[in-house]
Amino acid sequence: MEHEEESMNIRPTDNAFARIDAVSAEMRGKIIDYLDVVAGHPEMKRVRTAASAIFAPSEGERLLDAGCGAGEVARELGAQVGSAGAVFAIDRSQQAVAVAQARHDGGPVTYQSGDVTALDFPDGHFDGVRCERVVQHLADPDAAIAELARVTRPGGRVCVIDTDWSSSVGDGFDHLDEVVGSFFPGHSAGRCVRSRMVRSGLRETSVLPVTLRFLSPADAGVVAPIFNRVLMREYLSEELFDRFCSSVDRSADRGDFLYAFTMWISLGRVA
Repeated sequence: MEHEEESMNIRPTDNAFARIDAVSAEMRGKIIDYLDVVAGHPEMKRVRTAASAIFAPSEGERLLDAGCGAGEVARELGAQVGSAGAVFAIDRSQQAVAVAQARHDGGPVTYQSGDVTALDFPDGHFDGVRCERVVQHLADPDAAIAELARVTRPGGRVCVIDTDWSSSVGDGFDHLDEVVGSFFPGHSAGRCVRSRMVRSGLRETSVLPVTLRFLSPADAGVVAPIFNRVLMREYLSEELFDRFCSSVDRSADRGDFLYAFTMWISLGRVA
C-alpha cells in the first residue's frame, strides 16, 4: 500500500500541476492538453465570462495574468487593453511559458516565467492583476495574495479565481469524498480567498460563486481531474481507483450520474 500512503500525503505543491517542469515530457504534454480542453469547455467559459465582467479590463490598462498557463486568457486581455495597453503573462513553469509564447497572436502581451509569491515587478506597477487556479497549488497562499496586492496601484483591483474542491458533490456513485481527499488535501482554496484578501489589506472585497455541473463522467473528466483516468492513476491507489471507477461506470450505465463543484471569483481593491 506504499502508493496509497504517498497519494494520501500529497501536499499542494507536490502535484504535477504545480511542478510541470519537473515531471516527464509525457506528463507535461498531458497537462498542457488538459489545460487546453478545460479552456474550451462551456462550464469554464461561463466562469471566465463572469470573471471578465467583474475584473472589467479596459483599453490602455497595464495588467498582469499571474499563472497564465498556455496564455489564452492573457491574449484575450491583450485584445481588451489594445495597443495602448500592456499585459504581462507569467507562469512558474518555463514549459508553459514556452507554449504560451509559441501561440502569441501579436497582441500587447509579454510572456515570462515568474513566481507569484515573489513577483519581479515594482510596487503599484499594474492597474489590475488576475490569477486563476493558482492559489490551490501554493504552500503559502497569503504570500501570493500579498504580492498581487503589492504590484497593483492604489485603487487598482486584484481578481483571484480559484476552485473549492471541498464543495464537490455527486449523485449516482460512491467514494467521492475519499477521492477528493486523495487529490486535493488543501481543497478549500477558492472560498478562502476573500478572507486572505481582507487580511492582506485589500478593500471593497466581493465574491461570486459559480457552480459547475456535469451529467456524465466523460464531461466531468474534461474539467475535474478526479474523473480524468489518466491523471487519476497518478494519485489514487489501485484499489481506490478500481472501486471509484466501477461505481462511476455503473452510474453512467444507469444514466443517473451528477457531479458539481464551485469556483469562487474574488475581487479586492488596493487601498
